Amino acid sequence: MVETATANHSTSPNAADWALWSIVLIVIVTVLRIAALALSQVELYPDESQYWVWSREFDWGYFSKPPLIAWAIGVSTAILGVSDFAIRLPAPLFHAVTASFIMLTARQLAGPRAGFWAAIVYLTMPAVFLSSGIISTDAVMMSFWAAGLFAATRLRDQSSWPMAVLLGCAIGFGFLAKYAMIYFVIGTGLAILIDPPARRALVSLKGALAAIIGVLILLPNLLWNASNEFATLQHTAANANWGGSLFHFNEMAEFITAQLGVFGPALFLVLIFAAIASLRRALRFDGNPVRLLALYLLPALIVVSFQAFISRAHANWAASAYVAGSVLVTLVLLDGRKWRQILLYLSIAMATFAGMVFMAAALQPQWANDIGAANSFKRVRGWQASANAISQASQDADVDALMFDDRNVFHQMQRYGAAIETPIYMWRRYGGAHNHADMTWPLPDDFTGNVLVVSERPYDVPRMRDDFDRFEPAGSISIDLGGGHSRDFTLWRAQGYDRVLRDAEYEQRWAEIDASGGRD
Repeated sequence: MVETATANHSTSPNAADWALWSIVLIVIVTVLRIAALALSQVELYPDESQYWVWSREFDWGYFSKPPLIAWAIGVSTAILGVSDFAIRLPAPLFHAVTASFIMLTARQLAGPRAGFWAAIVYLTMPAVFLSSGIISTDAVMMSFWAAGLFAATRLRDQSSWPMAVLLGCAIGFGFLAKYAMIYFVIGTGLAILIDPPARRALVSLKGALAAIIGVLILLPNLLWNASNEFATLQHTAANANWGGSLFHFNEMAEFITAQLGVFGPALFLVLIFAAIASLRRALRFDGNPVRLLALYLLPALIVVSFQAFISRAHANWAASAYVAGSVLVTLVLLDGRKWRQILLYLSIAMATFAGMVFMAAALQPQWANDIGAANSFKRVRGWQASANAISQASQDADVDALMFDDRNVFHQMQRYGAAIETPIYMWRRYGGAHNHADMTWPLPDDFTGNVLVVSERPYDVPRMRDDFDRFEPAGSISIDLGGGHSRDFTLWRAQGYDRVLRDAEYEQRWAEIDASGGRD
């Protein structure tokens, strides 16, 4: 099943037609996705609003992510003005770039027909349908991952200085998008160990040039981290959450099951079977391109599955695997018996249908409610209404500041709360900053005015009360999100801010209160 031979069909009579249709396909899908963005009625996800906040000030790094996503949003909003559409516009454009490089990679390995179908596999992937409608670090990183994979395969087959430069740029900018680009470096290292053509191409002056370029591009971000107490690297490590209990079989099972939805059920099973089967013959140095692709996709899947086992993992944490994965399943399913091709076409058709349903739900909220999908959209609904209600509450309360206990709500108020005239701040739960909001906008220690506390986390209300001399109920806000869901805030009027020292004694005291169920 995995003995697909490397072939170059660029001289075949229909090579130009396959190339033309590949470009037409990518352009049409991208235009449709941009049109859907323009018509979409869903608001920004909280992380998207945070990235937009970052984009208002250029820097070489930010609290929880490298800088490239903020730069992309900054360019888009500088050209088109600030709107949800402009903030999200880079996403489908980056996915178009990714699909183009996937097409070129498959074309390099198995000819123009494979390039066409690999681009379709990627563009119709369920996760890409979702990711094309939101701006995320995955969308940005995967375009550079795909560029790097193409450059590596070209270098492997044809020594080229321009490809060495492209490889270095792809690695460097990929890291500036997301540190998960490390999986690409791991895959390249494995390719050098296992694949003789890759070793000859990369253990060379051209490989050294690529490495130097990658390091030089990443260097400013590393220096930024060094001057900011390695904030992004610490956040990335903290996200792994290795401090709790270990060994979670259910978390690993949930992560692996989620990959069926990320890549598509049939294609994911084909992907795993083909990757494992190819590596079983790893010592047969025959230049098998499927094995090369497996080396670039398995590190992310294996490492993140292990991460899920010892702690937790989100479904998208292994998204980078599906760049090489799109090429691999295409090569495998186009080669051999007819049923493989039928499986490929049916999988694409089913993924396209599911993606169109999702897009329709994003365009028409009431329809999403009718089909029972309201829960999937509740975090991108009602933010303007929430901001309007909070603005009115702050005016009615006549306070000197608004304070929030949830960074997501805080960033959404920065995006949608233009009508809020009262200064807004974050309550800092811990001794040090745990997110960009409480690092940059904490309620000042010397604040002496009246505060309206807007809480979405009842669990933390007793702790907040501990930081004020007076802390009294001031009402509540409930925002209908459709489908029986709501966003609920409790309001508290507070005075005499005197933040309790967050030392070991403080944490121990509250741990005992939590254990005894003594909160009120």
